[in-house]
Amino acid sequence: MESFKSKIKEMEPLLGGPKNTTDYLGKCLFQFGFGSNDYLNNYFIPNLYPTSKLLTPEQYADDLISKYSVQLKTAYDLGARKFALTGVSQVGCSPNSMAQNSQDGTCVKKFNDANAIYNDRLKKLVDTLNKDHPDAKFTYTNAFGLFQEIKDNAATFGFKDTTDGCCGVGKNHGLFTCLPGIASCPNRNEFLFWDAYHPTEATNIIGSKRSYMKEKPDDVYPHDIHTLITL
Repeated sequence: MESFKSKIKEMEPLLGGPKNTTDYLGKCLFQFGFGSNDYLNNYFIPNLYPTSKLLTPEQYADDLISKYSVQLKTAYDLGARKFALTGVSQVGCSPNSMAQNSQDGTCVKKFNDANAIYNDRLKKLVDTLNKDHPDAKFTYTNAFGLFQEIKDNAATFGFKDTTDGCCGVGKNHGLFTCLPGIASCPNRNEFLFWDAYHPTEATNIIGSKRSYMKEKPDDVYPHDIHTLITL
């Protein structure tokens, strides 16, 4: 957020001062994605971090949402008024999670269950923020649910592989992520995952389209992006 503050200061002389800058920011769309790395690089690595031993999934989700709300309040105070908050996807289905924690080749349920708790808290936060800040609009994009839909109907979406990284090393191409000198798959559009953690461009395009113009009621809440930018 400090970087955001410094950029606003750089914008002020270009836009004619603080008031014009604030007015400009109020017309912009701000997309936030918060939480995935906190699970992947902390809570789900008990051999390196004690967090999961000290906090239940509910407590950890509450702690993340509390910190998240502070960041969003700061962005609001700086002039942001239109927020799209992306939920955490199913981290337990990433090639890295399955390579290290799945014995039967299926998604790691306890990881996904923790992510679902977080997303439930995030959706409730959207309701709270919309109530407390009537001059702003907040919406939640359901990455978790869309991932499940894609995984359940992979062929319909054009995917042939939903468990392996297109580029990586080891089981599921997920033990180590894509590194220099490692050849990627020649058909990346048929893979749900690009590397050990991240979705392919093809996956992101589906998510972006469904967030912008929802096809199903639970794709986004309460507004899709197309509606949000017109409010």
